[in-house]
Amino acid sequence: MTRTTADVTFLRGYNQALVMAVGRTARTFERSTVVNATGLTPQAVSKVIARLTADGLIRSAGVRRASVGKPAMVYELVPDSRYAIGAHVARRTLRLVLVDLAGTVHHSAVSPLPGDFTPEQLLHTLKSGVDAISSGNDLRGRLTGVGLGMIGPLDHQHGLVRDAHGLRHWHDVPLRELAEAYLGLPVHLDKDVAAGITAEAWRHGGTFGDAALIMVESGIGGGFWLGGAAHRGAHTNAGEFGHTVVDLDGPLCVCGRHGCLEIVHNQAADAGDIPRAARVLAIGVVNLLQTLDLAHVVLAGADLLRHADTYLAAVERAVRADARRRDWLSTDVALSSLGADAIAAGAAMQVLDEHYGIPDLAPLSNSTPSLPQRTGRWRASLMLEG
Repeated sequence: MTRTTADVTFLRGYNQALVMAVGRTARTFERSTVVNATGLTPQAVSKVIARLTADGLIRSAGVRRASVGKPAMVYELVPDSRYAIGAHVARRTLRLVLVDLAGTVHHSAVSPLPGDFTPEQLLHTLKSGVDAISSGNDLRGRLTGVGLGMIGPLDHQHGLVRDAHGLRHWHDVPLRELAEAYLGLPVHLDKDVAAGITAEAWRHGGTFGDAALIMVESGIGGGFWLGGAAHRGAHTNAGEFGHTVVDLDGPLCVCGRHGCLEIVHNQAADAGDIPRAARVLAIGVVNLLQTLDLAHVVLAGADLLRHADTYLAAVERAVRADARRRDWLSTDVALSSLGADAIAAGAAMQVLDEHYGIPDLAPLSNSTPSLPQRTGRWRASLMLEG
Protein backbone atom coordinates (compact mmCIF):
# COMPACT_ATOMS: atom_id res chain seq x y z
CA MET A 1 0.00 0.00 0.00
CA THR A 2 1.43 3.40 -0.97
CA ARG A 3 1.69 6.28 1.51
CA THR A 4 -1.06 8.16 -0.35
CA THR A 5 -3.39 5.16 -0.24
CA ALA A 6 -2.66 4.64 3.45
CA ASP A 7 -3.39 8.29 4.20
CA VAL A 8 -6.68 8.15 2.31
CA THR A 9 -7.73 4.94 4.08
CA PHE A 10 -6.91 6.44 7.47
CA LEU A 11 -8.79 9.66 6.73
CA ARG A 12 -11.86 7.74 5.57
CA GLY A 13 -11.86 5.77 8.80
CA TYR A 14 -11.35 8.91 10.85
CA ASN A 15 -14.13 10.77 9.06
CA GLN A 16 -16.47 7.82 9.55
CA ALA A 17 -15.64 7.89 13.26
CA LEU A 18 -16.55 11.58 13.36
CA VAL A 19 -19.97 10.88 11.86
CA MET A 20 -20.48 7.95 14.22
CA ALA A 21 -19.67 10.27 17.10
CA VAL A 22 -22.51 12.55 16.05
CA GLY A 23 -24.82 9.55 15.81
CA ARG A 24 -24.02 8.57 19.39
CA THR A 25 -24.37 12.13 20.69
CA ALA A 26 -27.56 13.21 18.93
CA ARG A 27 -30.71 11.07 18.79
CA THR A 28 -31.25 12.14 15.18
CA PHE A 29 -29.05 14.24 12.92
CA GLU A 30 -28.84 15.80 9.47
CA ARG A 31 -25.92 16.39 7.15
CA SER A 32 -25.67 19.98 8.40
CA THR A 33 -25.45 18.71 12.00
CA VAL A 34 -22.35 16.72 11.09
CA VAL A 35 -20.82 19.61 9.17
CA ASN A 36 -21.22 21.95 12.14
CA ALA A 37 -19.87 19.42 14.63
CA THR A 38 -16.89 18.15 12.64
CA GLY A 39 -15.79 20.80 10.15
CA LEU A 40 -16.00 18.31 7.28
CA THR A 41 -17.30 19.59 3.95
CA PRO A 42 -20.91 18.77 2.98
CA GLN A 43 -19.57 16.66 0.11
CA ALA A 44 -17.34 14.61 2.41
CA VAL A 45 -20.20 14.12 4.89
CA SER A 46 -22.50 12.89 2.13
CA LYS A 47 -19.93 10.26 1.09
CA VAL A 48 -19.44 9.05 4.67
CA ILE A 49 -23.18 8.90 5.35
CA ALA A 50 -23.66 6.84 2.19
CA ARG A 51 -20.98 4.35 3.28
CA LEU A 52 -22.31 4.05 6.84
CA THR A 53 -25.86 3.59 5.56
CA ALA A 54 -24.72 0.85 3.18
CA ASP A 55 -22.97 -0.88 6.11
CA GLY A 56 -26.15 -0.69 8.19
CA LEU A 57 -24.56 1.46 10.92
CA ILE A 58 -26.93 4.38 10.40
CA ARG A 59 -30.33 4.62 8.72
CA SER A 60 -32.81 7.15 7.45
CA ALA A 61 -35.23 8.46 10.05
CA GLY A 62 -37.39 10.52 7.71
CA VAL A 63 -37.09 14.07 6.49
CA ARG A 64 -37.33 17.48 8.10
CA ARG A 65 -39.37 19.97 6.11
CA ALA A 66 -38.11 23.48 6.78
CA SER A 67 -40.16 26.57 6.00
CA VAL A 68 -37.56 27.60 3.42
CA GLY A 69 -35.46 25.39 1.14
CA LYS A 70 -35.35 21.69 0.40
CA PRO A 71 -36.41 19.05 2.94
CA ALA A 72 -33.41 17.65 4.83
CA MET A 73 -32.85 13.92 5.27
CA VAL A 74 -32.67 12.89 8.93
CA TYR A 75 -30.51 9.97 10.12
CA GLU A 76 -30.08 7.94 13.27
CA LEU A 77 -27.63 5.40 14.65
CA VAL A 78 -28.59 1.71 14.43
CA PRO A 79 -27.54 0.49 17.90
CA ASP A 80 -28.11 -3.20 17.23
CA SER A 81 -26.03 -3.18 14.04
CA ARG A 82 -22.88 -3.99 16.04
CA TYR A 83 -22.15 -5.48 19.46
CA ALA A 84 -19.14 -6.25 21.61
CA ILE A 85 -18.73 -8.49 24.65
CA GLY A 86 -16.82 -7.11 27.61
CA ALA A 87 -15.21 -9.12 30.39
CA HIS A 88 -14.15 -8.01 33.87
CA VAL A 89 -11.56 -10.43 35.25
CA ALA A 90 -11.45 -10.08 39.04
CA ARG A 91 -9.68 -12.30 41.55
CA ARG A 92 -12.86 -14.21 42.40
CA THR A 93 -15.22 -13.76 39.47
CA LEU A 94 -15.57 -13.23 35.73
CA ARG A 95 -18.31 -10.76 34.71
CA LEU A 96 -19.45 -10.67 31.06
CA VAL A 97 -21.68 -8.07 29.41
CA LEU A 98 -23.08 -7.53 25.93
CA VAL A 99 -22.94 -3.91 24.74
CA ASP A 100 -24.42 -2.39 21.59
CA LEU A 101 -23.08 0.38 19.37
CA ALA A 102 -24.76 3.05 21.48
CA GLY A 103 -23.13 1.77 24.68
CA THR A 104 -26.24 0.13 26.14
CA VAL A 105 -25.69 -2.99 28.26
CA HIS A 106 -28.07 -5.75 27.15
CA HIS A 107 -26.82 -8.72 29.12
CA SER A 108 -24.79 -9.20 32.29
CA ALA A 109 -23.67 -12.46 33.90
CA VAL A 110 -21.17 -13.41 36.59
CA SER A 111 -19.30 -16.71 36.87
CA PRO A 112 -17.09 -17.79 39.79
CA LEU A 113 -13.37 -18.33 39.23
CA PRO A 114 -11.27 -20.84 41.20
CA GLY A 115 -8.97 -19.43 43.84
CA ASP A 116 -5.59 -18.46 42.34
CA PHE A 117 -6.92 -19.43 38.89
CA THR A 118 -4.65 -20.33 35.99
CA PRO A 119 -4.78 -18.90 32.45
CA GLU A 120 -6.36 -22.15 31.24
CA GLN A 121 -9.11 -21.95 33.87
CA LEU A 122 -9.86 -18.34 32.93
CA LEU A 123 -9.97 -19.11 29.20
CA HIS A 124 -12.31 -22.05 29.75
CA THR A 125 -14.73 -19.93 31.81
CA LEU A 126 -14.44 -17.07 29.33
CA LYS A 127 -15.26 -19.25 26.32
CA SER A 128 -18.24 -20.82 28.07
CA GLY A 129 -19.62 -17.39 28.89
CA VAL A 130 -19.02 -15.92 25.42
CA ASP A 131 -20.64 -18.98 23.80
CA ALA A 132 -23.66 -18.62 26.09
CA ILE A 133 -24.10 -14.95 25.19
CA SER A 134 -23.56 -15.56 21.47
CA SER A 135 -26.04 -18.42 21.30
CA GLY A 136 -28.57 -16.71 23.55
CA ASN A 137 -28.55 -13.51 21.47
CA ASP A 138 -29.06 -13.66 17.72
CA LEU A 139 -25.91 -11.71 16.82
CA ARG A 140 -25.57 -13.09 13.27
CA GLY A 141 -22.13 -11.72 12.52
CA ARG A 142 -22.68 -8.41 14.32
CA LEU A 143 -20.25 -9.27 17.13
CA THR A 144 -17.20 -7.02 16.73
CA GLY A 145 -14.97 -8.67 19.33
CA VAL A 146 -14.29 -9.25 23.02
CA GLY A 147 -12.72 -6.78 25.44
CA LEU A 148 -10.91 -7.95 28.57
CA GLY A 149 -10.53 -5.71 31.62
CA MET A 150 -7.84 -7.54 33.60
CA ILE A 151 -6.02 -7.24 36.90
CA GLY A 152 -2.62 -5.57 36.51
CA PRO A 153 0.18 -5.03 36.13
CA LEU A 154 -0.05 -5.68 32.41
CA ASP A 155 1.42 -4.55 29.10
CA HIS A 156 -1.51 -3.19 27.09
CA GLN A 157 0.54 -2.62 23.95
CA HIS A 158 1.75 -6.21 23.67
CA GLY A 159 -1.25 -7.93 25.23
CA LEU A 160 0.74 -9.39 28.13
CA VAL A 161 -0.29 -9.86 31.74
CA ARG A 162 3.02 -9.20 33.50
CA ASP A 163 2.55 -10.17 37.15
CA ALA A 164 -1.08 -9.88 38.23
CA HIS A 165 -1.16 -9.01 41.92
CA GLY A 166 -2.27 -11.94 44.07
CA LEU A 167 -2.26 -14.48 41.20
CA ARG A 168 0.75 -16.82 41.09
CA HIS A 169 0.25 -18.18 37.55
CA TRP A 170 0.27 -14.90 35.68
CA HIS A 171 3.86 -14.01 34.82
CA ASP A 172 4.22 -12.62 31.28
CA VAL A 173 1.14 -14.44 30.01
CA PRO A 174 0.19 -13.45 26.40
CA LEU A 175 -3.48 -13.30 27.29
CA ARG A 176 -4.65 -11.36 24.23
CA GLU A 177 -3.08 -13.87 21.83
CA LEU A 178 -4.31 -16.86 23.81
CA ALA A 179 -7.85 -15.50 24.07
CA GLU A 180 -8.05 -14.72 20.35
CA ALA A 181 -7.00 -18.28 19.50
CA TYR A 182 -9.38 -19.74 22.09
CA LEU A 183 -12.40 -17.65 21.10
CA GLY A 184 -11.82 -17.17 17.39
CA LEU A 185 -12.63 -13.47 17.82
CA PRO A 186 -10.65 -10.22 17.96
CA VAL A 187 -9.65 -9.47 21.57
CA HIS A 188 -8.73 -6.17 23.21
CA LEU A 189 -6.82 -6.41 26.52
CA ASP A 190 -6.51 -3.53 28.97
CA LYS A 191 -6.15 -2.95 32.66
CA ASP A 192 -9.50 -3.14 34.44
CA VAL A 193 -9.46 0.47 35.63
CA ALA A 194 -8.58 1.81 32.16
CA ALA A 195 -11.64 -0.01 30.83
CA GLY A 196 -13.77 1.39 33.64
CA ILE A 197 -12.83 5.01 33.06
CA THR A 198 -13.54 4.52 29.33
CA ALA A 199 -17.09 3.48 30.20
CA GLU A 200 -17.58 6.58 32.33
CA ALA A 201 -16.28 8.80 29.53
CA TRP A 202 -18.78 7.22 27.13
CA ARG A 203 -21.61 7.87 29.58
CA HIS A 204 -20.65 11.49 30.26
CA GLY A 205 -19.75 12.45 26.70
CA GLY A 206 -18.09 15.76 25.91
CA THR A 207 -18.71 17.17 29.39
CA PHE A 208 -16.25 14.68 30.93
CA GLY A 209 -13.02 16.48 31.78
CA ASP A 210 -9.91 15.08 33.43
CA ALA A 211 -11.14 12.33 35.74
CA ALA A 212 -10.29 9.25 37.77
CA LEU A 213 -12.17 6.03 38.44
CA ILE A 214 -11.27 4.57 41.83
CA MET A 215 -12.05 0.86 42.02
CA VAL A 216 -12.17 -1.15 45.25
CA GLU A 217 -12.56 -4.86 44.50
CA SER A 218 -10.12 -7.27 46.15
CA GLY A 219 -7.53 -4.53 45.58
CA ILE A 220 -7.56 -0.82 44.82
CA GLY A 221 -6.86 0.68 41.41
CA GLY A 222 -7.25 3.98 39.62
CA GLY A 223 -8.18 4.58 36.00
CA PHE A 224 -7.38 8.02 34.57
CA TRP A 225 -9.01 10.00 31.77
CA LEU A 226 -6.60 12.81 30.88
CA GLY A 227 -6.73 15.10 27.89
CA GLY A 228 -9.68 13.27 26.36
CA ALA A 229 -8.24 9.74 26.47
CA ALA A 230 -7.47 6.90 28.86
CA HIS A 231 -4.02 7.47 30.34
CA ARG A 232 -1.94 4.29 30.43
CA GLY A 233 1.54 5.65 31.10
CA ALA A 234 4.94 5.09 29.50
CA HIS A 235 4.79 1.33 30.09
CA THR A 236 0.96 1.05 29.94
CA ASN A 237 0.98 0.30 33.67
CA ALA A 238 -0.64 3.45 35.06
CA GLY A 239 -3.38 2.80 37.59
CA GLU A 240 -1.57 1.12 40.50
CA PHE A 241 -3.20 3.65 42.82
CA GLY A 242 -3.52 1.13 45.65
CA HIS A 243 0.25 0.72 45.77
CA THR A 244 1.03 4.28 46.72
CA VAL A 245 2.42 4.43 50.26
CA VAL A 246 0.40 6.13 53.02
CA ASP A 247 2.21 4.68 56.08
CA LEU A 248 6.02 4.33 56.05
CA ASP A 249 5.93 1.83 58.91
CA GLY A 250 2.77 0.09 57.79
CA PRO A 251 2.09 -3.60 57.08
CA LEU A 252 3.70 -5.53 54.24
CA CYS A 253 1.69 -5.33 51.01
CA VAL A 254 1.38 -8.01 48.32
CA CYS A 255 3.51 -5.80 46.05
CA GLY A 256 6.46 -5.98 48.46
CA ARG A 257 6.23 -2.46 49.87
CA HIS A 258 5.17 -1.49 53.36
CA GLY A 259 2.17 0.70 54.14
CA CYS A 260 0.50 0.82 50.72
CA LEU A 261 -2.95 2.38 50.55
CA GLU A 262 -4.38 -1.00 49.56
CA ILE A 263 -3.08 -3.01 52.52
CA VAL A 264 -3.91 -0.29 55.06
CA HIS A 265 -7.42 -0.05 53.62
CA ASN A 266 -7.89 -3.82 53.43
CA GLN A 267 -6.84 -4.38 57.03
CA ALA A 268 -9.53 -1.96 58.20
CA ALA A 269 -12.14 -3.49 55.88
CA ASP A 270 -11.26 -7.06 56.91
CA ALA A 271 -11.68 -6.05 60.56
CA GLY A 272 -15.19 -4.81 59.75
CA ASP A 273 -14.27 -1.14 60.24
CA ILE A 274 -15.73 0.14 56.98
CA PRO A 275 -15.81 3.81 58.07
CA ARG A 276 -12.06 3.70 58.71
CA ALA A 277 -11.45 1.89 55.41
CA ALA A 278 -13.43 4.61 53.63
CA ARG A 279 -11.38 7.33 55.35
CA VAL A 280 -8.15 5.66 54.24
CA LEU A 281 -9.41 5.62 50.65
CA ALA A 282 -10.45 9.25 50.95
CA ILE A 283 -6.91 10.25 51.99
CA GLY A 284 -5.60 8.58 48.86
CA VAL A 285 -8.15 10.38 46.70
CA VAL A 286 -7.17 13.77 48.12
CA ASN A 287 -3.49 12.99 47.46
CA LEU A 288 -4.45 12.15 43.89
CA LEU A 289 -6.35 15.42 43.46
CA GLN A 290 -3.38 17.39 44.73
CA THR A 291 -1.24 15.67 42.11
CA LEU A 292 -3.50 15.70 39.06
CA ASP A 293 -6.16 18.42 39.67
CA LEU A 294 -9.13 16.37 38.44
CA ALA A 295 -12.67 17.50 37.63
CA HIS A 296 -14.35 14.17 38.40
CA VAL A 297 -13.79 11.23 40.72
CA VAL A 298 -15.92 8.13 40.10
CA LEU A 299 -16.13 5.40 42.75
CA ALA A 300 -16.61 1.79 41.62
CA GLY A 301 -15.92 -1.85 42.44
CA ALA A 302 -17.96 -4.59 44.09
CA ASP A 303 -16.35 -4.19 47.53
CA LEU A 304 -16.95 -0.44 47.54
CA LEU A 305 -20.50 -0.66 46.20
CA ARG A 306 -21.52 -2.92 49.08
CA HIS A 307 -20.95 0.11 51.33
CA ALA A 308 -21.51 2.80 48.71
CA ASP A 309 -23.02 5.44 50.99
CA THR A 310 -20.18 5.19 53.52
CA TYR A 311 -17.44 5.50 50.89
CA LEU A 312 -19.16 8.27 48.98
CA ALA A 313 -19.71 10.33 52.13
CA ALA A 314 -16.12 9.86 53.32
CA VAL A 315 -14.58 10.89 49.99
CA GLU A 316 -16.91 13.86 49.59
CA ARG A 317 -16.08 15.07 53.11
CA ALA A 318 -12.35 14.74 52.54
CA VAL A 319 -12.48 16.55 49.21
CA ARG A 320 -14.55 19.42 50.64
CA ALA A 321 -12.33 19.74 53.71
CA ASP A 322 -9.14 19.86 51.66
CA ALA A 323 -10.32 22.39 49.09
CA ARG A 324 -8.19 25.50 49.57
CA ARG A 325 -10.19 27.56 47.11
CA ARG A 326 -13.64 26.05 46.61
CA ASP A 327 -14.65 28.87 44.29
CA TRP A 328 -12.38 27.51 41.55
CA LEU A 329 -10.87 24.21 42.76
CA SER A 330 -13.89 21.93 42.66
CA THR A 331 -14.18 18.20 42.03
CA ASP A 332 -17.36 16.21 41.44
CA VAL A 333 -17.46 12.91 43.35
CA ALA A 334 -19.99 10.25 42.32
CA LEU A 335 -20.66 6.53 42.18
CA SER A 336 -20.27 4.78 38.84
CA SER A 337 -23.41 5.10 36.73
CA LEU A 338 -22.89 1.50 35.54
CA GLY A 339 -22.51 -0.04 38.97
CA ALA A 340 -20.90 -3.48 38.99
CA ASP A 341 -20.88 -3.59 35.15
CA ALA A 342 -18.52 -0.61 34.76
CA ILE A 343 -15.31 -2.52 33.99
CA ALA A 344 -16.87 -5.13 31.68
CA ALA A 345 -18.93 -2.50 29.84
CA GLY A 346 -15.86 -0.32 29.38
CA ALA A 347 -13.90 -3.26 27.97
CA ALA A 348 -16.66 -3.79 25.39
CA MET A 349 -16.73 -0.08 24.57
CA GLN A 350 -12.98 -0.16 23.93
CA VAL A 351 -13.56 -2.85 21.29
CA LEU A 352 -16.19 -0.67 19.62
CA ASP A 353 -13.84 2.31 19.87
CA GLU A 354 -11.19 0.45 17.88
CA HIS A 355 -13.60 0.13 14.96
CA TYR A 356 -16.00 3.04 15.45
CA GLY A 357 -14.08 5.41 17.73
CA ILE A 358 -15.31 8.74 19.02
CA PRO A 359 -13.00 11.66 18.22
CA ASP A 360 -13.67 14.99 19.92
CA LEU A 361 -16.52 17.02 18.45
CA ALA A 362 -17.39 20.67 18.30
CA PRO A 363 -20.61 21.48 20.21
CA LEU A 364 -23.69 20.23 18.39
CA SER A 365 -25.12 23.68 17.71
CA ASN A 366 -25.31 26.33 15.01
CA SER A 367 -22.11 27.97 16.22
CA THR A 368 -19.06 28.24 13.99
CA PRO A 369 -17.55 24.77 13.63
CA SER A 370 -14.07 24.06 14.96
CA LEU A 371 -11.85 21.19 13.88
CA PRO A 372 -9.84 18.91 16.12
CA GLN A 373 -6.52 20.56 16.98
CA ARG A 374 -4.15 19.12 14.40
CA THR A 375 -1.76 20.51 11.84
CA GLY A 376 -2.89 22.70 8.95
CA ARG A 377 -2.25 19.86 6.50
CA TRP A 378 -4.41 17.55 8.64
CA ARG A 379 -7.28 20.06 8.73
CA ALA A 380 -7.16 20.58 4.97
CA SER A 381 -7.10 16.82 4.34
CA LEU A 382 -10.07 16.23 6.60
CA MET A 383 -12.13 18.78 4.75
CA LEU A 384 -11.20 17.51 1.31
CA GLU A 385 -11.36 13.76 1.76
CA GLY A 386 -14.54 11.78 2.33
